[in-house]
Amino acid sequence: MFYPLRMRTEYRLEPCKAALNHVRGMPFAWSLNPYMGCAHRCTFCYVRHFEQRADRPSDDRYGRSIRVKTNVAEVLARELARRSWRREEVVIGAATDPYQPAEGRFRLTRACIEALTQAWTPFSIVTRGPLVVRDADVLKAAAARVEVNVSVSLPTLDEQVWRTTEPGTAPPASRLEAIRRLAAADIDVTVGMAPILPGLSDEPDRLAEVVRAAKGAGARTVWANVLYLKPGIREHFLENLARDWPEQVERYERLFAGRAYLPKSITEPIREQVRTAAQALPRVERVRPRGPRPPLAEPRQLTLTF
Repeated sequence: MFYPLRMRTEYRLEPCKAALNHVRGMPFAWSLNPYMGCAHRCTFCYVRHFEQRADRPSDDRYGRSIRVKTNVAEVLARELARRSWRREEVVIGAATDPYQPAEGRFRLTRACIEALTQAWTPFSIVTRGPLVVRDADVLKAAAARVEVNVSVSLPTLDEQVWRTTEPGTAPPASRLEAIRRLAAADIDVTVGMAPILPGLSDEPDRLAEVVRAAKGAGARTVWANVLYLKPGIREHFLENLARDWPEQVERYERLFAGRAYLPKSITEPIREQVRTAAQALPRVERVRPRGPRPPLAEPRQLTLTF
């Protein structure tokens, strides 16, 4: 099995003119991305589709150059101070991981959290980065004012699948520890089991293992979504699949022939396994609100609350 090596990443320090992005067709209206590009280089990353549409590299070159929006917190603060701002939920990290390695140095996500808190604006975070624990103090302070949710992506606990499909990310065990520490700080934590990969990470025992680990670490909600392959994602994922699991290529080409999303006849049994695993665990009655719904919820996604 081939494990990709870490590659040199270029960081471009560039100011931005706008911080908030108005989003359509999603269950939230606003997103915020302190960086452009992601050093995690996941083979299934859905952002590759948007990169291809924008005529930017969606292949192996994606993630080698990261734009650091050096003034994003200041621009955000000005936007939040407008009289027209209605304090709608903002999702941080919808198009790049806000806690990728760059955040350790530039601390832009932390500064944006402080600006959102100051402006009494609820927010959700989507990340694969355990670095989020560093900001437990500002997250807890924010949660005292507004609804806050941290969604930690954890599609599998299988080391081979993780190493091969998420080459630039922290190990699953590190993410579980981050969930424990956030939950201990009384921060609303969700686990995102996405994407689940047919034939690689969809075995019932493996799905149940993730659900049990998520609940045991203190997550309050788990959501699950199955892989989809839009243009840009498709080419890169299948190329890597041919290298790492050549025996699976024919199956995936058949599954995704002429379509980007798998039919319910394939996805629903997978969802049912996740649902069964979650329902088998004891529910915990909670006094405080559970916060906003998982930030990337869509019709094809299964969401369960423990």
